[in-house]
This record gives sequence, C-alpha cells and structure tokens, in this order.
Amino acid sequence: MKLMIATAAMLLAGSGAAFAQDAAAGEKEFNKCKSCHMIVADDGTEIVKGGRTGPNLWNVIGRKAGSVEDFRYGDSLVAAGEAGLVWDEETFVAYVQDPKGFLAEYLDDSGARSKMSYRLRKGMEDVYAYLVTVSPDAGS
Repeated sequence: MKLMIATAAMLLAGSGAAFAQDAAAGEKEFNKCKSCHMIVADDGTEIVKGGRTGPNLWNVIGRKAGSVEDFRYGDSLVAAGEAGLVWDEETFVAYVQDPKGFLAEYLDDSGARSKMSYRLRKGMEDVYAYLVTVSPDAGS
C-alpha cells in the first residue's frame, strides 16, 4: 500500500508542469505575440494571421533555433541553433522571459543579442502548450 501511495505521489509530482499548462489560455496569450509572429501551416493554411517581424511559429516546438528558411535571424540565435539549441519547454520559457539574457547564457557570450525585444512576463508555459498544438512534429 505504501508503495502504491509513493508511486502515485511521484507520478502526480512529476506531472505538475503538465497540469499547470493551459493551451486555451496560451492561445489567448498568443495575441501579444501575433503583432510580430504568424502561424501558417506548411500547406499555407493561416492559423493565426500575424506580423512578419518574427518568424512563422508553425511547428516551432522541437525545431532547431534559427532555422526557418528565408527568415533573417540575428547572428546569436543562428549560432545558438548551430550549437544545438532546440525549442522545448525549458528553452522556450527561458527565452521568451529574457531573449538577450538567455542567448548570452546559452552561448556563454555576454555580447550575444536577440532581435526579439519583447519579454513575456507571465503565461509562458501556456503559450508553450498552445504552440505544441500547432507543432505536429513536436514529438518526433
């Protein structure tokens, strides 16, 4: 019995982040992002009409940073992608809170810069959960 309780407690503790995420709330929070970002599927289906200042965020989760063809990324983000940065929950949440600081730490380069000046102060996990829903390759 104690083993079952301990196992259940471990499962619940380990899944806390999943319960904290809300894709529907993230979709609403994404309204702050769409002034710079759009979400357009590979077949051209427009999921979120948005700006073109930032890259298309279709299938962003699980994607190497700085890798959307024909988008002009900053040098530091491209370097981070070349160094192995792939967008997952941990990296996405840290990046959107402080893009410049994240890249400086990731690249161990105090001169690293990001073209993304906006910082998301809350709801990052929810936006991540929403972006998972428009990232069909996220699990592969």
